[in-house]
Amino acid sequence: MQRLFSLLIFLLLLTGTAQAAATPAAIAPADTVQLTLPEAEQRFVQNNLALLAQQYNVSAAEAQIQQAKLWDNPTISLEQNTYNPATHKHFDVTRTGQSIVQVQQLFAIAGRRKAAANVAQQNALVEQYNFQDLLRNLRYQLRTTFYNLYFKQQTVGAYNREINSFRRTVAQYQGQYDKGNIALKEVIRLKAFLFQLETERQGLLTDIAGQEAALRVLIRDNSGAYYRPQADGNRLRDLNLGQYSVEQLADTAQIARADLRARQAGLEQQNQNLRLQRALAAPDLALGYVYDRAGSYIPNYNAVTLGVAIPILNRNQGNIRSAQAQIQSSKAELGQQQLIVQNDVQEAYRLVQQTDQLYQTTNRSTGDFDRLISGIEQSYAKRNITIVEFLDFYESYKSNLMLLNQLRASRLRAFEQLNFSVGRSIFTAE
Repeated sequence: MQRLFSLLIFLLLLTGTAQAAATPAAIAPADTVQLTLPEAEQRFVQNNLALLAQQYNVSAAEAQIQQAKLWDNPTISLEQNTYNPATHKHFDVTRTGQSIVQVQQLFAIAGRRKAAANVAQQNALVEQYNFQDLLRNLRYQLRTTFYNLYFKQQTVGAYNREINSFRRTVAQYQGQYDKGNIALKEVIRLKAFLFQLETERQGLLTDIAGQEAALRVLIRDNSGAYYRPQADGNRLRDLNLGQYSVEQLADTAQIARADLRARQAGLEQQNQNLRLQRALAAPDLALGYVYDRAGSYIPNYNAVTLGVAIPILNRNQGNIRSAQAQIQSSKAELGQQQLIVQNDVQEAYRLVQQTDQLYQTTNRSTGDFDRLISGIEQSYAKRNITIVEFLDFYESYKSNLMLLNQLRASRLRAFEQLNFSVGRSIFTAE
């Protein structure tokens, strides 16, 4: 009696939990928006705040090119006597007073201004490549998020169909139990399996909510809309490596990868900086004009001034050595990045081969399972199979769909990883 009472309590708990997690989770929100990948990429490029911030960095670096080309401002100085004892006048600016006016212009020699502009130009180029690399990273994140959402929603759809079918089965056997035709433990096992399905679906919905939030951030959408990605299943299935070899893709990556181009531009920037530091070792030339009204050996004295620092103690030796060391550092970083790019492409290519081979050799048809559901339910209703066999079939059906969608998603991610490693969208399904 006590065992039967415990079973009844467990049954009530399962029923209440299943009702709480029922149809609302399976129904898409009212503000569901259909979204294709080209539409998502267009909104991403136009609206993403991280890209916008990096664009401002590019603009700031380009402004430094103009600044480096500007001439130094001329300096004008005025000297006026405060008191003239001969005339007893304060600040006497008349002909009887003393005034000195001096104008001076600094001229950079040895090509310093041109060298500084070249350094600024290479820095702007580095920022431009950094922008392109940020675009590459965020686009990869957008595309993988899009396909993750697409296949997770496909899996949730399969769960919904299976749960709806199983609910009908549970309702039928609940009625049979109420009539006293079957044992309580059989109904409890059916409801426990239904509860398992609904719990697993809820976990998927939680993952989807996180992916939806990430997608909305990438395309800068604060509306809270529920996006339902749309993709062409035939083009996804037909995606393949084609005639591309890993050597061809690695060579393409050496040209297309923005992070590698940024390293190359950084090395050239250090070369230009060395030229600048050597130019700074040459002193600037100061050319000026002086007018002295009454303080020189003749009234209204006019003269030209010429000044230059004598490079004896400071010949910018430290900065030159530092620039030379930075060149060697940049060369090492460039070599390291070239090695990283090559290995990225090789690893991504190998991953595509492995996942695509598994995908091509896998039975991807779920029609057999769909046709068998009704037959299995009838066989179970006629007691031709046991409840263990019945639940095993549903478990196999669910596992097959989940693993198949996971394989599809992994395959698409592998192709996107290869695009990301090459630096170009070579393998696309849109």
